[in-house]
Amino acid sequence: MTTTALRRTTESSAVTPRAWPRLLPGLALSGALAAAGVALGRIGWLQDHGFSALTLAIVLGMLVGNTVYPLVPRLAAASGAGVNVSKQSLLRLGVVLYGLRLTVQDIGHVGIAGVAIDALVLGSTFALAYFIGTRWLGLDRKTAMLIGAGSSICGAAAVMAAEPVVKARAEQVTVAVATVVVFGTLAIFLYPALFELNQHLALIPGGANGFGIYAGSTIHEVAQVVAAARSVGPDAANSAVIAKMVRVMMLAPFLVMLSAWLARDEKRHANTSTATDQAKGKLAVPWFAFGFVAVVLFNSLQWLPASVVAVTTEIDTALLAMAMAALGLATHLGAIRKAGAKPLLLALILFGWLIVGGALINRWVPALLG
Repeated sequence: MTTTALRRTTESSAVTPRAWPRLLPGLALSGALAAAGVALGRIGWLQDHGFSALTLAIVLGMLVGNTVYPLVPRLAAASGAGVNVSKQSLLRLGVVLYGLRLTVQDIGHVGIAGVAIDALVLGSTFALAYFIGTRWLGLDRKTAMLIGAGSSICGAAAVMAAEPVVKARAEQVTVAVATVVVFGTLAIFLYPALFELNQHLALIPGGANGFGIYAGSTIHEVAQVVAAARSVGPDAANSAVIAKMVRVMMLAPFLVMLSAWLARDEKRHANTSTATDQAKGKLAVPWFAFGFVAVVLFNSLQWLPASVVAVTTEIDTALLAMAMAALGLATHLGAIRKAGAKPLLLALILFGWLIVGGALINRWVPALLG
């Protein structure tokens, strides 16, 4: 099957009762890779080094997608529709259910200063990603925005959530996820050393608790935050996770604002034709973001038993892992190599900003807010 034919097959996949026989092979393949990623993610050594089930699922998907998948045309043809549903519909459902990890009460634990720190880190990092990526490094803006979203919010989950809004290609998403893995993993080993340095310099106030907020507001992935903060101590780990969860909660308003900004920007650059203006300037509302907020609010009521929340969270991890595995299947390493070193350089610059700029924000915001 040609690439064009395969694209038509995947784009035509619709989740209807009649479509299920056509979707099952791809869903089964994505599910098998996701299950393997989840199983590997439970290995102690991998957990200690911040390799989550989502990261491992996309790696496995890329391995299969660049070896077995292209060599067996019938497998790609049979699986295309289900793989497409996994990386689109299941992704949106996974983002919605991700809200079960958060509550409104989390905000109260970090206070106004913690929320302000997260907001400033998010906004400044994404702005730097866009302007440095597009104007200095010459990257396409979709790649720059995806790297910015992953660095500024919650790693791979944020990249995947932003993908439908920016309408990115699989290769662009994978490049962004790769940068999150590289520098988030580096942070696991670097931040304990930064804590020891801060013990002498006292740049970030609050001891282990304050450093935990710094880690939660600047490290990419939730798993990476946990791994780095645990190396510092339990107080740092607790405050780091809460700060990170508040940062994750900002994903929904970020997606809405990003969608509105892209719609306005497209309309400004559209042709003079009214029809073209309307088509290009249409606001792509990320409805799943509102679903995410609704789940957070519902979870804050604490009506569900802890056991139900735990099971649903496991299901959500499986859904997101399936989306990541499907993304890996659709990613071609040649396209990543073609992207060159510029995405990695952008992520490195952002990593430096998160460390230095994030430290300054964590120092001055509590002082300004008293």
